[in-house]
Amino acid sequence: MTRRTSQSALILSYYRARPRREIPHAEIVDWATATWEERTGRKLRDPDRAIRKLHQEGQLVKISKGLYMYDPAVAHSAKPDEFSPDLKEAIKKRDGYRCVICGASGEEGNELHVDHIKPKDKGGAATFENGQTLCSMHNMRKKNLGQTETGKKMFMRLYDAASQSGDNDLCQFIEDVLLVYERHDINSHIRWEKPNGR
Repeated sequence: MTRRTSQSALILSYYRARPRREIPHAEIVDWATATWEERTGRKLRDPDRAIRKLHQEGQLVKISKGLYMYDPAVAHSAKPDEFSPDLKEAIKKRDGYRCVICGASGEEGNELHVDHIKPKDKGGAATFENGQTLCSMHNMRKKNLGQTETGKKMFMRLYDAASQSGDNDLCQFIEDVLLVYERHDINSHIRWEKPNGR
């Protein structure tokens, strides 16, 4: 057993001993750090990463930022669902090796990521259809925005680009999409107004 696995096992043991209890981040880190040092004489390395890994493996349920819980009824039900290298390449190729939000490319020195459109922790699978290419900046932003917010902002940027290039058909299509957001009152805090003269 590797040291990282041992640390993960130690952290998981604390959660398992307290099933269905929402455990604050500081509590588990303090306990794990003290217990690991007491048992091994060494410092615990990166408990945050171990907790995130346990969540990604489906061992822990994320309640909110810094708050996780072990629920025996759902533990193990979610399996690691990562894109294979071949699937990542196929998704990047489909997206033209560009961020689907801003168009940044790897050729321009941007790091590109393959991201789950529907997040893993909400049941999103690592499939061709559920993958999208994002630059580092938009991959990080997406973690802080809902998918519909990300989509609305993307359509707003596309509208501006289509308008500047004089593509009236594309402008009409995007305008129709943005009106659907308004009709259903989705993300109304993100304001979009049709420019005068269009």
